[in-house]
Amino acid sequence: MTTPRSGPTDAYSMILDAIDVGTYRPGDRLVESELAERFGVSRTPVREALQRLETQSLLARDGRSLIVASLDHNQVAELYVVRGELEGLAARLAARHATAEEVRVLREMVEEDDAFRDNPAALARANRRFHKQIHLASHNRYLVQQLDLVHRSMALMATSSLAVDGRGAIAQDEHDRIVQMIEQRDEDGADEALRTHISVAFMTRLKQEAAQRKDEG
Repeated sequence: MTTPRSGPTDAYSMILDAIDVGTYRPGDRLVESELAERFGVSRTPVREALQRLETQSLLARDGRSLIVASLDHNQVAELYVVRGELEGLAARLAARHATAEEVRVLREMVEEDDAFRDNPAALARANRRFHKQIHLASHNRYLVQQLDLVHRSMALMATSSLAVDGRGAIAQDEHDRIVQMIEQRDEDGADEALRTHISVAFMTRLKQEAAQRKDEG
């Protein structure tokens, strides 16, 4: 089955998008011939894409096979530290530079995404769109590039913190607070609100991991 033309148009983007949306999860093996058939492209661009993804540490070697990489506890902690800093800066710059139209789009996103409070998968997709919109509203191309790298790595986490009972509603309230600060052009408030949002998400993930260890024990 080939990918619709409205989606990503090159092998790298198509594979990256498939990892991002969870089609391929940490530990899944990626086979060059299968990917070429799935996305309707030749094997050469797929091979080049896989090499690029391996260089970016999104794929790892398992013997002779390439698999989607996974993150250990320390890597997750490090990633959240960097994400908090960069996301906070993006919110600060959005409060300073976002156009009236961009702010309105953020507000509409929060309102529309309320429908997904009890749907973790849909809310996770909406969450990515929301954060990307803040990144773009910062009007800083270098920051956007760095945040793209961070969010690619976030896709290597096996589960979403939004899957925890009650987290969806809390996350939406946090999004509402972030947009309020951007609407008010409160740079310090926007920075703090988004850093808090990331911190709560990290704490939720830590509790999620602790509960899994308890179940396994």
